[in-house]
Amino acid sequence: QNREFSQTWFDQYPTWLEYSIAKDAVFCLFCYLFRSSNKKSDAFVTNGFSNWKKKSRLQTHVGNHSSVHNIAKRACEALMNQEQHVETSFSRHSDKTRQEYRRLLQTAVQNIRFLLRTGLPFRGHDESQNSSNRGNYLELWRHLTLLHEEYKTMWDNAPRNDSLTSSDIQKEIVNCCAIETTNLIVEEVKNTFFSLLVDEARDVSNKEQMAIVLRFVNKKGGVVERFLGIVHVTDTKAITLKAAVEKLFSKHGLSMSSLRGQGYDGASNMAGEFHGLQALILNENKSAHYIHCFAHQLQLALVALARKEPHMDVLFFVVTSVVNIIGSSSKRCDMLREQQLIEVDKALESGELPKGRGLNQETSLRRAGDT
Repeated sequence: QNREFSQTWFDQYPTWLEYSIAKDAVFCLFCYLFRSSNKKSDAFVTNGFSNWKKKSRLQTHVGNHSSVHNIAKRACEALMNQEQHVETSFSRHSDKTRQEYRRLLQTAVQNIRFLLRTGLPFRGHDESQNSSNRGNYLELWRHLTLLHEEYKTMWDNAPRNDSLTSSDIQKEIVNCCAIETTNLIVEEVKNTFFSLLVDEARDVSNKEQMAIVLRFVNKKGGVVERFLGIVHVTDTKAITLKAAVEKLFSKHGLSMSSLRGQGYDGASNMAGEFHGLQALILNENKSAHYIHCFAHQLQLALVALARKEPHMDVLFFVVTSVVNIIGSSSKRCDMLREQQLIEVDKALESGELPKGRGLNQETSLRRAGDT
């Protein structure tokens, strides 16, 4: 207050001068924020300007168009410009752009659902632009753009990170589909009793995998089986398999106390009476009764029957020989079909075979009941 401070000239620079009461000095806000570090500092940045008798130093500090002060001023104005603000840059996408991206995302999800339902591979051997077959996923996109011009326009004009064609995007959407499907299965199983079906085998990468299936009665009163997942195990010991089952149950919020049945093959680590998987689970839950797998029971029954009955042994030997001999040559298969066609015609004429839709066709067994 003792200084001869002129409020008139100070008001001329309200956007860049800051007055410090404690130091009784003026600082340049522009230079303080944006002055290059390799430039030599002056009083307006370090200690402040307090030489009130030499007010001309203010104009000297401002300088010409290319001065350090004006360069810092333009940098500050660019930062304060709302049109160049970072948030403005992110929000420039119009509602139309967002809607187009959502349509592309919905289409990508539908394409992936189709490939998952049909069990088809996603990737192609050559996914370059000049390839005639870029893989099922990209080929679905290409055919869609050929049928609908609007999808072609959206796909061609979409930014590279929004085209939804990368392998990472495909894996993320597939993982989301798997999570949603598993959540629906778990939601259907919760608050009900269920049985556990487990089998383990090595995959092509020589890793031990354990497949887990849940069998239960749904709300409509029908018995259904739902595949819950595949778990990698380090070995096939019963204690390791039990720990893997408990970990999967804990992950999905399932309780071992709701288990009412177990179905495995006859391997010792699975069906062992004292140290098998079924015995370890029975020690915790007496209601989880073990039932031998019916498919394995049928196989064992056929093997035992073939060993005791000579005619059955001859039958399987003849069938195996016919399959091996005729199946190894396409000419022999054609000869057998021609001969069988003649025999069927004779049987139809004599009435030995009935006529009807779906009868007397060359086909394989579709289910166990067809036997």
